[in-house]
Amino acid sequence: MSNISSSQTPILEVEGLTVALPGGMDRRYAVRDISFTLNEGEILCIIGESGSGKSVTANAVMGLLPPTLTIEAGRIRLKETDILAAPARDLRSLRGRIVSIVFQDPLSALNPLMTIGAQIEEVLTAHPGHAPKDRTARVLELLGEVGLPEPGTLRHQYPFRLSGGQRQRVMIAMALALDPEILIADEPTTALDVTTQAQILDLIARLQSRKRMGVMFITHDFGVVADIADRVIVMEKGAMVEEGPAETVLGHPTHPYTRRLIAAVPKMRGETRAANEDGPVVLDVRNLRKTYQLSGSLFGKGREVKAVDDVSFTVRKGQTVGIVGESGSGKSTLGRLVMKLLEADGGKIHFDGREVAGMRQEDFRRLRPYIQMIFQDPFASLNPRMTIGGILTAGPAAHGVPTAEARRKALDLLGRVGLDAGAYDRFPHEFSGGQRQRVGIARALMFDPILIVADEAVSALDVSIQAQILDLLEAIQRETGVAMIFITHDLRVASRLCDEVGVMHRGRMVEFGPPAQIFHAPEHDYTRCLIAAIPGTEWDAAVA
Repeated sequence: MSNISSSQTPILEVEGLTVALPGGMDRRYAVRDISFTLNEGEILCIIGESGSGKSVTANAVMGLLPPTLTIEAGRIRLKETDILAAPARDLRSLRGRIVSIVFQDPLSALNPLMTIGAQIEEVLTAHPGHAPKDRTARVLELLGEVGLPEPGTLRHQYPFRLSGGQRQRVMIAMALALDPEILIADEPTTALDVTTQAQILDLIARLQSRKRMGVMFITHDFGVVADIADRVIVMEKGAMVEEGPAETVLGHPTHPYTRRLIAAVPKMRGETRAANEDGPVVLDVRNLRKTYQLSGSLFGKGREVKAVDDVSFTVRKGQTVGIVGESGSGKSTLGRLVMKLLEADGGKIHFDGREVAGMRQEDFRRLRPYIQMIFQDPFASLNPRMTIGGILTAGPAAHGVPTAEARRKALDLLGRVGLDAGAYDRFPHEFSGGQRQRVGIARALMFDPILIVADEAVSALDVSIQAQILDLLEAIQRETGVAMIFITHDLRVASRLCDEVGVMHRGRMVEFGPPAQIFHAPEHDYTRCLIAAIPGTEWDAAVA
């Protein structure tokens, strides 16, 4: 947890804030009668599930609420300014100078048509008092301050050429451009792998300590809270249900909702799950390779990247094999090679006793029903113009399954994944993220597959919904004996679900074994670095 001792000088005061939702929603208020303060030099974490009101609170403080939301009551005092009563011109002056925000998804928040340097300089241009040469020097200073290499070169790059962690550092540099007194970080590490997440958390904590900023950190990750928070607010359905020092809330929660959230956090298992070591081999991968040739640019030469480099492993019936590693380690490429969505450059893939790496796509089509995929983003992977019933039955229809039979199977699977029959005629946008992921699981089961590849299937979900999906996958596996490859950057989830775990680093599988060995007695230096970067490990051990 943060060791920064905050002064008890409030720089932000929220009193009785109530924000109404438009009609027809599942509740009347996005935020209902919440009050809190943020002190100078303090890190305040606001935690809760999607829809709890965390981001609405942050946007209200920034004066950035959409017109569909209405502030019905309350006051937000930013130092000496009541921002709910301030004119738009005054709010523009406050943003960036007094309070800044770092958004969750830097790729969508950054302009793809502008260089990194131009976007940071735009912040300085919008606030008078910075000469052109001073703006350039400030851009270089900020890029260096957030730990980005070669600022003079990097400032000419476009966002798509940067990694997720680098883009997030650029967002932090933009937020710090005018030395704000308050930094709002809205889920800034959710989409990042464990080592990049640790770097961003350390960066925010160091900058906060040096600049004595107040930080409002919004998250649904209790490990993050345990590592950085001075004080914690827990929100549920728009209401504050618990508030207090981080040690108290995490160690001795009083509200049932807080206790449920903490109980849902996957723990690093010390024991080994009983694996089906004698079951028939479903998938045998030997010496698999995939290389990409990246073209050069004005600022760098082309290069060869070994995305998958001599990887071998086996999956048996009823087993779950986890593939973990950072972004760019080759995890997803490996999954796509197994699915034959990519063609391998070398090696063997034996699926259900048949060698498929060199098989023609038209021949593999007969096997495709028996190897299915669950994608990371259930909204993007479901056709928004089709009903759930249409989505579930489209695959069987393409393989000649009669319509009535496919419908019966779809209705049965909707029940098995915890959705009622009425879901069949509804559209994806009518469901929550967890419900959409259940639809994705049902779609994968429509052909009674013998292998499922789950690519970051729970990384976008809240901790309680994540726990429900993991329980569902385990129950389906016990019932059907389906084998699974579970690709993830969340080591806690891998420990919770998997029989064996392979650690990927720069295209190679550097370690493979049961979770107890991998996470409690790792042999490879890279594995040890991954484990050391997991947020909240001391808290995890204390509450286990």
